[in-house]
Amino acid sequence: MPDYPLRIFSGSANRSLAKEMAAILKQDLGDCTTTHLADSEIHVQIHELVRGDDIFFIQPCCAPVNDNLMELLLYIDAFRRASVHSITLVVPYFPYGRQERMAVGREAISARVAARMIQTLGASRLIYVDIHAEATQGFFDIPVDPLSAREVLATHFSTDPKFRDAVVVSPDVGRTKVASRFAETLRLPLVLMHKRREGFDSVRTTHVVGDIKDKIPIVIDDLIAGGSILTQLEGLLEAGARPEIYLAITHPVLLPTALERLDKLDYIKQLVVTNTIPVPPEKQHPKVVVKSIAPLLADTIYRIWTRRSISPLLQRPHDAVEPPLLRIARQGAIDLDYHTN
Repeated sequence: MPDYPLRIFSGSANRSLAKEMAAILKQDLGDCTTTHLADSEIHVQIHELVRGDDIFFIQPCCAPVNDNLMELLLYIDAFRRASVHSITLVVPYFPYGRQERMAVGREAISARVAARMIQTLGASRLIYVDIHAEATQGFFDIPVDPLSAREVLATHFSTDPKFRDAVVVSPDVGRTKVASRFAETLRLPLVLMHKRREGFDSVRTTHVVGDIKDKIPIVIDDLIAGGSILTQLEGLLEAGARPEIYLAITHPVLLPTALERLDKLDYIKQLVVTNTIPVPPEKQHPKVVVKSIAPLLADTIYRIWTRRSISPLLQRPHDAVEPPLLRIARQGAIDLDYHTN
């Protein structure tokens, strides 16, 4: 067994996900509290002895982004002051991930600012899922595990025979690499959309590259916020696709405009997302299907804690040299008494 005890704690952003992960790992969530004070300050406190423990702290930085990020930073400081052995942050949804470069002059690279704060306060390692720009990993000097929900989303489509006649669609050139990997996982052809932005929240497809005639499109992306991606899908129908479009998107930010567009567009049949971000009742929709990312994250935590390689979880489809523990997690709880060299 590893030399240091495994402890799992959670912030307030997505405790349901944290509880699901802890159950897979046969662990109880650590006892800690977050209090939002009357003057809008945040107070955090750990109520257990954690000296010398390996801490895994779960906190996606979804809305309210700044509150959740500040809570995360305060917990890093609290754990450090409690003399833990290591702090691994599980941040399925990384804050400011879309602000990873200077698109115009005199603007902040906000993702780098978030990375600097996390690292400076003393985090030992970071895990995130399907970040908007892969280069964000370079903002850190600590180990970063860039996971993907590709296989989690793919299981929804791989078991239904009707998707054998589908194609995977990249919504723009920038997502081609991700879409290509998703297409490899499902063993389906890849189609690329070219788009033109006509406003802050409006996008139009200019042309489609690839054979999509009479095919079912599965559009892959990292997040859906205002739903601008939904405004460009009519271009697939104009190119000859079937009027039944499916979306596989990791992070369900789901602002009200996205839900309104789901209501209006009959040709969108399903939006398949993960629970990296909680989907409260006001954001639930008949077309939204939520798949759990908990087994993948629990698998990753187990591998890190037992000093096993996580490469099988990061490799391209069909390249893994050993079956990932994720498959074990799907069948039941992981046995933490398992010993590995």
